[in-house]
Amino acid sequence: MFGYVRPPLDQLTEEERERFRRMYCGLCHTLRRRCGLPARFILNYDFTYLAILLSAPEEPAQRCARCVASPAKKRTFCEGNAAMELAADESVILAYWQARDGVADHGFRKGLKYRAASRVLERSYRRAAAARPEFDRVTRRQLARLAELEQAKAPSLDEPADAFAQILAAAADEAADAVQRRVLGQMLYHLGRWVYLMDAADDLKRDAESGNYNPLIYRYGLTDGQWTPESRAAFTATADHSVRLLATAYELWDFGCWSAILERTVYSGLFQTAKAVLSGTYRAGRPQKKDRRVEETT
Repeated sequence: MFGYVRPPLDQLTEEERERFRRMYCGLCHTLRRRCGLPARFILNYDFTYLAILLSAPEEPAQRCARCVASPAKKRTFCEGNAAMELAADESVILAYWQARDGVADHGFRKGLKYRAASRVLERSYRRAAAARPEFDRVTRRQLARLAELEQAKAPSLDEPADAFAQILAAAADEAADAVQRRVLGQMLYHLGRWVYLMDAADDLKRDAESGNYNPLIYRYGLTDGQWTPESRAAFTATADHSVRLLATAYELWDFGCWSAILERTVYSGLFQTAKAVLSGTYRAGRPQKKDRRVEETT
């Protein structure tokens, strides 16, 4: 995924920040153990939230060890459990097929980085797909649907957003409790839709310059990747609507020790990210200035 789901660390207590970091580090260890060393490089905040949503209300058992990111000092991290293993497998599957999609969408030169990523992840992907064949099937089907919409230069915003949202919603299918499965399915669907919208907005200027498909260009009739006041307001309204529906589903389940982290992210962090994307201050691949504490302690 893309790293848009970020914790508003300035609104969390030190204990809550450390709990998030332990899950972040724990997922990194789980990726390494289940899918091999290359899988660790796909770790981001989005995948950490996937692990949190799938986890039990109690924090997993903790371990302490050195790692590549902290070779000199031992770090405490959440020990792998079924939820983290599920998040790790599904993260690798999604990252691999997104890389393959990047190869198909770009010419030889621009597609080199996607080709390299897919080759590096291929062995990890095969392990993960063998463990989660149904999620792999849904991911391939929905990304193929997205590719068809892109080739047709579909003017709809809802259709491609729905295709991506269906992938994340499928991540909830293995939840044991039926009510939890429905709640997580709704949360992940609306989160997936929001992530797709943020990615489209973040890529708007680049896609306008390169000629790549971007649904915002066709939906709002934008030229040169520039928002009009009307299109910006309409886009903000639909993105915010997804967050509100996500929040409605969130209120239906008790997330235990993760509640404060999730609540502040849903009710504040997502809006902060959207504001940064639309203002052009969002920086992919690294946290905002207030978020550096997670990376520095990992």
